[in-house]
Formats: sequence, C-alpha cells, structure tokens
Amino acid sequence: MRIIPVASGKGGVGKTLLAANLAIALTRNQRSVTLVDLDLGGSNLHLVLGESLVWGGDAPSGIGSIVSDSSLTLADIGRPTEYDGLTFIPGDGEIPGLANLQAGAKRRIIRRLQEADTDYMILDLGAGTSFNTLDFFLMTSQGLIVTTPTPTSTVNAYLFLKNAVFRILQNVMPRKSAGGQLLESLRNERAGLKGTYIPRLLDELARTDPEQHSRCVAQLSRFQPRLVMNMLEDPKDSEKAGKLRRSCRQYLGLELDHLGIMYRDDLQDVALSSRLPIVRYKPQSVLSQAVFRIADKLISSEAESSDGFETAPADESYQEATLEAESDFAARTDYVEDLLHTGALSTGDLIETVKMQQIELNQMRKENNLLKTKLVRALKQGYTV
Repeated sequence: MRIIPVASGKGGVGKTLLAANLAIALTRNQRSVTLVDLDLGGSNLHLVLGESLVWGGDAPSGIGSIVSDSSLTLADIGRPTEYDGLTFIPGDGEIPGLANLQAGAKRRIIRRLQEADTDYMILDLGAGTSFNTLDFFLMTSQGLIVTTPTPTSTVNAYLFLKNAVFRILQNVMPRKSAGGQLLESLRNERAGLKGTYIPRLLDELARTDPEQHSRCVAQLSRFQPRLVMNMLEDPKDSEKAGKLRRSCRQYLGLELDHLGIMYRDDLQDVALSSRLPIVRYKPQSVLSQAVFRIADKLISSEAESSDGFETAPADESYQEATLEAESDFAARTDYVEDLLHTGALSTGDLIETVKMQQIELNQMRKENNLLKTKLVRALKQGYTV
C-alpha cells in the first residue's frame, strides 16, 4: 500500500479538490484506492466527491467510529463509490472534539490506516500545522504539499514544512537526551524555534549529541515531500515554486520535489455545484488533464523504496513543471477559444471571467503591498536595534 497524504499550509488552495480527483484518476489504472477524509475540523471531502452522507442509525458513520469503537477497521466503515476501485472513508460530524484527538486515539487511527488492504490510500488532511495533521502527513516520507502562487500561500507552505521537520526531530530524539534538551531549550526561548535554521541546529547537535545527530540526519534524509502548485494564471507563476524550493534548501536543509502544476479553472465551481469531480465533469479540461498527469507520475515512480516510490532528480522535476506550465497555458487558451466558437461559452461569460480575474489581481496587489509594508517596518526595527 502506498499512502499519499495531501496537506496545505493554509485553506482555500485546492487541497481537497486534488485529493478527490487524484483518487479517481488513480483508479483508471486498475489500482484500488481508499480515499480518507482526515480534515477532522471541517470534513467536506464528500461534497467534492459527490457523495451524499446520511448520519445516524446503527451503522458506523465515519473515521470517528474507530475512535469510539476499537474493534472497527477501515473495511467496516468504508463506503463503495460509483467509481470502480474507489472506497471512501468519510469524516465524522457526530463526535464532539474529534478535531482535538488524544494521542491514543490518533495512534489507533494510524494503525487502522496502515492495516488497510488497498493499492493507494489518499489522505485529505486539514490545513495548518497541528500535531495531528503533521503526524498524519509524516506517515510517509513523500506526502504532497499543495500551494498557490500567492505570497501568503507559499509562505504558509514553507511554514508547514518547517513544522514537519521540527516534528521529525521531536519524534526522533528522546526528551532527556542532550539533543532533546537542546530542542527543548530552543522551544522555551522567545524566538528560539522561529529563528532557528535546521542546518545550524544540526551543526550544534553534532557537537552536543553526535548519536542523536546521526539519527536525525538519517531520518531527515528520508523526508522528501512533493509540491503541487495549484491555481496558476500565467506560466510565470511556476517560478514561485523555485523560490519555495530555495528557501527549503537553505533554511530547512530540505530538498522539495515538484510533482506538477494545475491552472485555475472556473469549470471547477460548475462541477462542484453539479456534485461531480472535475475529472468526471470535464475529463478533457486542462485542469482534469493536469490531475491525470500527476496520477501518471505517481504510478510511473513506483519503485524500490520503503514507501514504494523512486525519487526523480529534483532539478528535472522543476524543469518539467515549467514546461507543463507553458504547455497548459497554450492549451487553456485554445480551450477557451473552442468554447467561444462552439457557443458553449458566451461573450458575457468571458467578460465575467475577466472581471473575476481583475478582482483576484487587485486582492493579490493588496497582499503584496501589505507584505512590503511589514518588511519595511521589520527592516527599520532591525536597524534601530
């Protein structure tokens, strides 16, 4: 079984969209797939998947049932879908406090997930950096981190990965060891973890606790998350991935692989209102083809590793993503022209789309101006100090 957690630093970046459609795309290759809604604070994966959930009754309802009944397995709560080979494990809206899992309940869910009989398991995680989300993400070494080209989204993606790295260190080092004490002292300092770069921390760890340093380096070397850049508007947006990669390499000592890009597509909203995943609603759309391409990459990269994946050269993955951005942009333009010529897209629809893009651009400008203001203020304070 290959576990693929799908996470994001912030909400609204298309994480659930990717999880649902990727699960369906994988079944096209005669793979069995289990799709699990682990956004415990706001489960809505069933809406993207087009599944109707009826709560109550005697039957187990969702993932929370495993918490309340230790005898249950995923096979007991899995729901067949209209897609051959796809089983759905919904979230659970009936159990109070499910978003704040205790350690024992979390371990039970992880064990049940690991025991499942399926080729692929897609985990739709909640946004943010709670310990529960991080631990589900770290069930495998090559989870997917979804972001968009906006500054706030890429910054939050970086912060998610930084928290994941610190979570790995915390799990590796015993608290009473010299390395554990070093990490704890940084945590207690006002700006300790916030201003700590992983390469520097590892250098200090090598001096204070060589044994734990070796364990941490070995564990971190296995951590190879993959990036998916969503909601592109222009091929130049793909360049933001390179900046995120450089930050991860310099400050986290982490090599971030690039799995693919997806353009923004207003048809997704239409598909959602129709209760159909985009790969079913418009399989020939640019967005659907991007999802299929990501699924093909995952399948083609099956090889000999502990997680069932073979890591491609990182440089090659970013070059490929740049080419995909340019190719998809051309295909997207051709697609809109075809819709205009066939009458499926009216001039009014096109005008409305342009207006929406202008609104989004204005919002991005406001975010950029806000970040510039904060940066200038921070620089002034730094000079004053």
